[in-house]
Amino acid sequence: MARIEDGKAYGYGKLHAAFRMMEALAVGKGELAEPSPRKATINQPRREVVALLRDTSEYILLAREKGGDRAKAAAQLYAEIAELIAPEPMYAKNPTADEKAAFEQGYEDQMARYRDRWGGLASV
Repeated sequence: MARIEDGKAYGYGKLHAAFRMMEALAVGKGELAEPSPRKATINQPRREVVALLRDTSEYILLAREKGGDRAKAAAQLYAEIAELIAPEPMYAKNPTADEKAAFEQGYEDQMARYRDRWGGLASV
């Protein structure tokens, strides 16, 4: 039996958490844990990731300009985003209920890690 952590949907959830954390480091958004912005990502992963990558370009600059620990965290996170993008094509199909659950679990697991590492630098 495959582990949920090995699936694409779980990985997409982790990747989305990384994008949301970068936004938090840059602009301090407080609503990052709400589910509404995550829904579209699992339905159209590739299109959403391309859009999030565009946004991340600005967020990395903003976070780095702040200096200090926030800048260090942003640099680490930027490298981590590249690692979280699997070296394979992203799917663009509608997810099953299990895939949606795996996405949510990946997101929550990754956000918990980020809160532990950098929660004091951003509102997440």
